[in-house]
Amino acid sequence: MTAQAPELSHALRSQRLNALTHEPHARLDALVKSHDPFGNRENFAKFVAAQYLFQYDLENLYTNAELAEIVDDLPSRARVEQARLDLADLNHAVPEGDESVRGKQHGLGAALGWVFVSEGSKLGAAFLIKRAEALQLSDSFGARHLGEPEGGRAQGWKKFVAALDGVVLDAEQERQAEAAAIAAFNRFADHLERTFA
Repeated sequence: MTAQAPELSHALRSQRLNALTHEPHARLDALVKSHDPFGNRENFAKFVAAQYLFQYDLENLYTNAELAEIVDDLPSRARVEQARLDLADLNHAVPEGDESVRGKQHGLGAALGWVFVSEGSKLGAAFLIKRAEALQLSDSFGARHLGEPEGGRAQGWKKFVAALDGVVLDAEQERQAEAAAIAAFNRFADHLERTFA
């Protein structure tokens, strides 16, 4: 008898995606720490530039009509504009994004996988904004993209997860959601390497 894959041992899609992305998430956390984004404002600005590039990648997904039927407040959850404003506060140039992710026609499963990673990062942002405060930054200056969403982080996440877990996907869409979630962590890592280069 073969051991069951960890991502298949959870009934809920959100739990499967969490289990599946544990390793790329841990790798990304280590990479972020290695760049010491809270060491000074210059480092933080580079971190924000990576955040901007990632949110730029996903901007079209946050305005996607099909996704907005599933997550009704999706457009208001986007953070690309906050990251752009943060870069202006920090006197850092807005990096030029590319169309390799943004320009793709994502199917429903893949789109949900990408947005899952972006929305999940808002939970970690609760800790990051406290670190940013030591640099005299806040959700109204320099660290807007880390600010608490309207209605609160926990509530926003619960609402998103309920929508994510409630969508019926076929086997191929499930596979695409899983691949996209892993790709999202790797994409953010690529952006970090670029902005800190």
